[in-house]
Amino acid sequence: MTTASHWNILLSNQINKKDFIDKILSGNAIGELASFNELKGILFSDLAIDHFIQKEFQYLELTAVDSNRKLSTFSSGQRKKKFLHYCIDQKPDFIIFDNPMDHLDQASRIELAKSMEAMASEIKIIQLINRHADLLPFISNNRQINSDDFVLENISHETHETKIINQQGIPHAAHAIEYNQKILVQMNNVCVSYEERPIVKNINWTIQQGEFWQLIGPNGSGKSTLLSLINGDSPKGYGQDLHLFGRKKGSGESVWDIKKNIGYFATNMTSLFTRNHTLEQMILSGFFDSIGLYDLPTTLHKKIADEWLDLIGMKHLKNKMFKRLSVGQQRLAMIVRSVLKHPPLVILDEPVEGLDDENVAMVCQLINLLKQESNMTIVYVSHRIEPNLAPNSVFELIPSSEGSTGLIK
Repeated sequence: MTTASHWNILLSNQINKKDFIDKILSGNAIGELASFNELKGILFSDLAIDHFIQKEFQYLELTAVDSNRKLSTFSSGQRKKKFLHYCIDQKPDFIIFDNPMDHLDQASRIELAKSMEAMASEIKIIQLINRHADLLPFISNNRQINSDDFVLENISHETHETKIINQQGIPHAAHAIEYNQKILVQMNNVCVSYEERPIVKNINWTIQQGEFWQLIGPNGSGKSTLLSLINGDSPKGYGQDLHLFGRKKGSGESVWDIKKNIGYFATNMTSLFTRNHTLEQMILSGFFDSIGLYDLPTTLHKKIADEWLDLIGMKHLKNKMFKRLSVGQQRLAMIVRSVLKHPPLVILDEPVEGLDDENVAMVCQLINLLKQESNMTIVYVSHRIEPNLAPNSVFELIPSSEGSTGLIK
């Protein structure tokens, strides 16, 4: 089998990717991919892995060699490695890889790419990606899809700069959150273990007002653990020298006392908004910290929501159902929702994963605007270093057998 049997296919976030995948797997591909219609295929994706995690009896065969360790306990890189072995064991003629590099650190990306190249002599590969940087060099057939007709076209390398609508500053908050201290978060020699397995060791990290941090580290190094300490969700913060918004953890504060100071975004949050709420209603729900709008917004709330939608160029979509928006549009709206009240701290957990290059550029512009025109502190979590973002400092987790340590760059 030659590399001519393999495909890199670049998709924008506007394309109905699920329908495209279903067409190929059901034997209804068109054009250049019609040769796959008589072949047996399998899907390698984060969604497919999640499906295995949700149904234990299906993933036991994946984990038997690890004394039935659950797939959910592995890092993203380990999960993908084991799931790839499972896919190969099914002896398919081809595998559709849906953004396989998402949520992986650089070392894991390199390892997965080598595994894919090694299997290419036996199994055909269709890689679906959103970003030019993820094209696999050993694949010679490179195409892009620009519409839901799913017609393959040659890849264009032109850059189309997406601009956020200019206006005088970002919208003001309806009611400012009062926090007058310089230090937001302070960790002194913080250590966390789970079931005697060390996760992080002697973490010293001080986050101050107006700073822009990027949190990086390999898969499984403890990034999610640190975030759970900061947002008050982890009980591991009790008994530690951990101060959140001027109070020592465990000094009588409620979870709400912590969360009211934080605007939080993670990619999986969009899946929570499944009801028929409009984009405007979803934005307005951020004033009430609810999943959907169940309270009556004020005239001021509506005015501020309109200003934000104008800023990101989506005011004309305000009455469209949120779940009908593209992935990129949903992502921008969710980030806006997290910063409506100008919280002292904004946590953006992998905000550009799964976005195409155009939407990545727009999200980066929005983040830069928040940094330039507000005093909100930003903690940005990502494996990728985006050239259009310039954090003040980087906090890197360095893994070891005794738990990850922190390095400030």
